[in-house]
Amino acid sequence: MPRITPISSREQVAEEHRHVADAVLGVFGRIRGPFSALLHSPKLAERMLGMVVFNREDCIVEPRLRSHAILAAVRERDSAYVWSAQVGAARRAGVPEATIDLLRAKGDVSGLGQDERDVVNLTRQLLRTNRCDYPVFNRLLGKYGAAWMVELVTVAHYFTVLSGVTNAFEVAVPEDGDQLP
Repeated sequence: MPRITPISSREQVAEEHRHVADAVLGVFGRIRGPFSALLHSPKLAERMLGMVVFNREDCIVEPRLRSHAILAAVRERDSAYVWSAQVGAARRAGVPEATIDLLRAKGDVSGLGQDERDVVNLTRQLLRTNRCDYPVFNRLLGKYGAAWMVELVTVAHYFTVLSGVTNAFEVAVPEDGDQLP
């Protein structure tokens, strides 16, 4: 049960901030998930929405590898809502069902391709220890460059922020959403 009243319509937002609710509606088609809590602070919600748009439209990390980082990050944070919301995006990006199952189980990624394995390991290391190994980091940096690395790490961590919001405010997972164990 949510810890605060979820905002689900623009009418629940003060008139001077309805443009933010309209922007959320423009991106998602409805107000849900972390934005049902974030809209209690419209200025923050507006800034957070910019990262959603960046992730969808401007991020140079290809969607398939980005999805590996996102799913690894939200699974490390045990965020049922964000997991549920991101599994569909991962499938559309071409992440195989077996990989989604493996990430859901926090399983051994040694059977994945080098890039996928490195992205997941880098993300897990950062979230578990706040550091990452030089070999993993250097392989990805050497192959993709500094801008790619900055975007990968930032997008993965953005989803941990969303995870923290949905976990703290107990945002409900849709009944038909992909479930965590």
